[in-house]
Amino acid sequence: MSPTHLLAPTFDRVVKGSGPALVLAHGAGGGIQANFGPVMDGLAERFTVIGPDYPGTGRTPRSDAPLTLDGLADELVAAAVEEGQETFAITGYSLGAAVAVRAAVRHPERVTALVLTAGFARPNPRFSLVARLWRHVLHTDDPAQLTAFAVLLGFANPTADGLSQDTVVAMLAAGRDGVPPGTLDHLDLVDDIDIRADLPRVTVPTLVISTTLDNLVTPVHHRELADGIPGARFAELATGHVPFAERPQEWLDLMRGFLDEVAH
Repeated sequence: MSPTHLLAPTFDRVVKGSGPALVLAHGAGGGIQANFGPVMDGLAERFTVIGPDYPGTGRTPRSDAPLTLDGLADELVAAAVEEGQETFAITGYSLGAAVAVRAAVRHPERVTALVLTAGFARPNPRFSLVARLWRHVLHTDDPAQLTAFAVLLGFANPTADGLSQDTVVAMLAAGRDGVPPGTLDHLDLVDDIDIRADLPRVTVPTLVISTTLDNLVTPVHHRELADGIPGARFAELATGHVPFAERPQEWLDLMRGFLDEVAH
């Protein structure tokens, strides 16, 4: 796709730091601050970080139309271009990994490298069941069920086992307050994602980070990404689906180390 075909971006975004450009693609039901907040300053020390929020997250309004992977990918690229960046790397987390891959395939003249963490090429039957359960929990509007889902599937088992009762009570009290209004729209998109045909078309240096204790997007999905992308590197991080909460410094080190190497 030619740069002239990019539409004006509509997503609100975070822009921070200086240096080579790095675009962030967050996960379903997350957001830039939620998914990248603990590593944002560390990334901004070396990169100009551009983090668009999908519809229904951050200050981006919820969309009236169903979300599409092409639409998210194009918006991601358009946001970076509007910020004056002609080329950039993308680091995608969870759903953001599929967004990042699609952006690299649709805009190869723009994307210089990919880092894909806890990602998937398509939801297998088990993951589809998890997404269905997630959607059901959101519809029930029961804080206890939402907390149980987050603890049991979001965190690694050792982390969940170590939570104090006070922490669990605080999570129960938070309830739905931390759930972006666009989460159900994101989950509807997850059901339709299949980027397996995109993977062999990725031509930029790529690092796939496998969250090895992930109960939500299991490591079989991470391996599928790495095996499908020519020359992709594979790294393991002993965390659940929330590396920004469990091992933020190690996650940051993996991303910066790879991107520094690519840049030089």
